Amino acid sequence: MELLHRVPELPRGWCRRYCSVHRTLHLRIFCRFLAKMATNDAVLKRLEQKGAEADQIIEYLKQQVALLKEKAILQSTLREEKKLRVENAKLKKEIEELKQELIQAEIKNGGEKKEKKQQSVAGSADSKPIDVSRLDLRIGCIITAKKHPDADSLYVEEVDVGEAVPRTVVSGLVNHVPLDQMQNRMVILLCNLKPAKMRGILSQAMVMCASSPEKVEILAPPIGSVPGDRITFDAFPGEPDKELNPKKKIWEQIQPDLYTNDECVATYKGAPFEVKGKGVCRAQTMTNSGIK
Repeated sequence: MELLHRVPELPRGWCRRYCSVHRTLHLRIFCRFLAKMATNDAVLKRLEQKGAEADQIIEYLKQQVALLKEKAILQSTLREEKKLRVENAKLKKEIEELKQELIQAEIKNGGEKKEKKQQSVAGSADSKPIDVSRLDLRIGCIITAKKHPDADSLYVEEVDVGEAVPRTVVSGLVNHVPLDQMQNRMVILLCNLKPAKMRGILSQAMVMCASSPEKVEILAPPIGSVPGDRITFDAFPGEPDKELNPKKKIWEQIQPDLYTNDECVATYKGAPFEVKGKGVCRAQTMTNSGIK
């Protein structure tokens, strides 16, 4: 029993040597672990760097793909636009050709007739003789007369010509007829001239006067005349124009043949200004003078 349980004696210093060896072994293992960990960190950093670079490359590739898509869409749009332009030009050409064909067809199938009809209508309007029957000459009564506010040589009159409302008339008579002689005076008016503004006031008729460079006299209607009575000419029957066309210059062509005769009677080519059943119109003293 003693032999079985006897522990052999260990050499002196063994425990110290054993611990030193053990520590050395552990230190080597720990250093290897640290080296391995350091290697793993470097690899990890490289992997992270490569991952970041890969992300950048992927983002760049995405941008390039988007640009390529936009370019492809733009090129496709340009091709479509070019195609549409060509088609539109073709359609315009076809439409223009159809218009020309239609015009030619209208000319052949009645356009000429329509043009002739229009010409005949215009011809009938122009076929009216240019004489005194085209003038709307009426008796009027000056209700009031006053000086024009902006012109020293003009009167502004309100004249009753047998219509619902008096007409405003502007006359250059200040230097020839005193203002008091203009009030309530019977006169002869040309009523179908186109209304025109005279120094800012619209004049709707013209007072007829015997006129010479030296003198002007207002024509006087026959006794018994009333506002609205028409002046007629036996030798020149016909209805007056509603309004004389200034472009046709009808008044300018008629006026040279208006004059007073040797007896101061107002005439057109020798035919007197007459109010049926009441007499003829006269100047006070002026003979062989123009009328305007």
